[in-house]
Amino acid sequence: MMKQIFCTAAVLFLALLAKAQHDNNPGSNHGNKFEQLGTMMHDPNMYRSASGAPGPKYWQQRADYDINVELDDANQKLTGSETVTYYNNSPDPLTYLWLQLDENEHNPKSDNNSFDGSSMSDRMNMRSLSNLLTKHDELGVNIVKVADAGNGKELPYTINQTMMRIDLPKALMPGEKIRFKVDWWYNISDRMTVGGRGGYEYFPEDGNYLYTITQWYPRMAVYSDFQGWQNKQFTGRGEFALTFGNFNVKMTVPADHVVGGTGLCQNYKEVLSPAQYQRWQQAQSAKEPIEVVTLDEAKSAMKGKASAKKTWVYKAENVRDFAWVSSRRLVWDAMATNIEGKKVMAMSYYGQEAYPLYRKYSTKVVAHTLKVYSKHTIAYPYPSAISVEAANGMEYPMICFNYGRAEKDGTYSESTKYGMIGVIIHEVGHNFFPMIVNSDERQWTWMDEGLNTFCQFLAEQEWDNNYPSRRGPADKIVDYMKLPKDQLEPIMTNSENIVNFGPNAYAKPATALNILRETVMGRELFDFAFKEYARRWAFKHPTPEDLFRTMEDASAVDLDWFWRGWFYGTDPVDISLDDVKWFRVDSKNPEVENKFDKAAAEKDAEHISKTRNRAAGIKFAVEQDTSLLDFYNKWDRYAVSPSDKEAYNKMLSTLTPEERKLYEGKVNFYELSFSNVGGLVMPIIIEWTYADGTKEVERISAYIWRKNEQKVTKVFAKDKEVVAVQLDPYRETADIDEANNAWPRHAEPSRFELFKMNRAARGASTGGNPMQKARASK
Repeated sequence: MMKQIFCTAAVLFLALLAKAQHDNNPGSNHGNKFEQLGTMMHDPNMYRSASGAPGPKYWQQRADYDINVELDDANQKLTGSETVTYYNNSPDPLTYLWLQLDENEHNPKSDNNSFDGSSMSDRMNMRSLSNLLTKHDELGVNIVKVADAGNGKELPYTINQTMMRIDLPKALMPGEKIRFKVDWWYNISDRMTVGGRGGYEYFPEDGNYLYTITQWYPRMAVYSDFQGWQNKQFTGRGEFALTFGNFNVKMTVPADHVVGGTGLCQNYKEVLSPAQYQRWQQAQSAKEPIEVVTLDEAKSAMKGKASAKKTWVYKAENVRDFAWVSSRRLVWDAMATNIEGKKVMAMSYYGQEAYPLYRKYSTKVVAHTLKVYSKHTIAYPYPSAISVEAANGMEYPMICFNYGRAEKDGTYSESTKYGMIGVIIHEVGHNFFPMIVNSDERQWTWMDEGLNTFCQFLAEQEWDNNYPSRRGPADKIVDYMKLPKDQLEPIMTNSENIVNFGPNAYAKPATALNILRETVMGRELFDFAFKEYARRWAFKHPTPEDLFRTMEDASAVDLDWFWRGWFYGTDPVDISLDDVKWFRVDSKNPEVENKFDKAAAEKDAEHISKTRNRAAGIKFAVEQDTSLLDFYNKWDRYAVSPSDKEAYNKMLSTLTPEERKLYEGKVNFYELSFSNVGGLVMPIIIEWTYADGTKEVERISAYIWRKNEQKVTKVFAKDKEVVAVQLDPYRETADIDEANNAWPRHAEPSRFELFKMNRAARGASTGGNPMQKARASK
């Protein structure tokens, strides 16, 4: 019993300690939400400064890759050999190295294939059942050999699920480098049934494959100043922390395949036909996309399978990863775009089923994305950017995979169109976050997905003023923030532990940043600070603290309250307008005040019995016997005498113009009472509607809550009479209850449906296909 009491006390103490770390003044109505983050963030040091910039001794590792790989189209197999040159720029001696083997996520022995709960339902799809029935023992990386690249001596290694440790014969000292070679192979997975970011898609109608080769080679894990080795297992959710370096990659594929990848191809003249190479040359200065590989050429290649092979050679400098696409089914178009004086090739690869959409939009969306993101962050530094239609969405340096297929008749729905444009913007945008501003996705998904979704929103809105953005506007996050607390977690939560992944890691941080830009900081201050963050941390490894500190450092806006509420908490925004009181200065004018007093007295004297007696026609005693009436029955106590008027005029003559304006009743005072129902402090935005029909919007800083985080009153002086008050008129704070935002209160009608609609698959047409219907009616 004593042991149980001790354990209970210990748990309670730890809970109170955890709360104390977040609350500076627990139990009080103030002194918590506006206190500095303090111990919730890592201390600045010589590697990372208190300003949010890299410190004077900042360092990061480098890894260069020389890779030869062959694609076996008959057996869907990839065989590779790579030489890695690893530079130890850290101050630490390293006795072992960690590499990522991400394809092992498909191996049934990896924890990610068993650590999620599952259940049966009345309706099960084949993908769910096949994952239960099929163990996929044939999947995963097979390491053939690990050896020193200089002397050929084998190096011992240990594989722990998706991570491989190479033990070094002697410590790799600071400033030294090591070259080692890894030979490997694996069976390519069917990503349409097994899942995953890379793999193949089979097209039974023509018997061909589309290969999206990603996370395909053993890759160096990050070794950093703030956590040492990032060797957290890849479970399929939290993405990648990677080291920058240079790549030289040779890909041997069937001779009729088209290949696109990270970097620039070094041998187009050898792998393209003369006509294709000429079109490639034309694309270098084209203002409209040119088909380097045409639709007719792709259709022709799909009819046969070449037995010969070709090797495509690509090089990429200062990138963190390499991915590629290979298929004989691909149309390839390209055009040049100017990014702040530098030519960048915007390109797209897609099959015939995506042609109606991708030929019209994809490459132009790529170019638009690069321009908008460059404006808000840094100028795009790479020579190309590729969008590949692959029925999914995933990003890598200079290449990304998206969806967007038309119906067989060439039509498409509006939702498919905008879904495709949105995913292309999003995945191309990932070139900036995290391919350039290289945050740790495995630990903090929001640092790349949230920041990128915010920039995606900016690009969508600059594409079309009527673009139906799903993430970014404040009101779009309300339903998520209304959820019970047991379904929520802070944005500052590890990727693997998030329940509602999309709203938490994508939508909420994007919304928070948009609110920060539009409502809290203003565009000028925000844009400067956000651009400074991108500039400081381009090609480096930032942490959340580096972002938080830079945004404050570059703007002179104290935002600790904002980070605390939006990123470290789960409270929603719900500011209630509880009461409005109207005051005017006593005018001292007897003709005005006496009428006011008389009306008030008559109202005060009225009661239900008096009203009903009068309505009943009762003959009152003083009416039946008039002798009972005296002076007071006839006296008008509110009549204005000459002496009253004289005294008033004399008082007016002593007033200043400002005082006279008050006494003449030309200033109205309104005392508004607010309560913070939701708990998340935010600015108070007030829309005043005046008696003459005009409106005015007034903004009050969130700091109004600093002395009482729960309730506050504030008085406003207005020259005109107010008839209505509305909080958050533009729906910019994500207030979850708009019913308590208005004075006088008014009810808003709501609609409801009699059934629940099944959710469509990602990228699928929803809401019908008006284009198809219009075409059929002709």
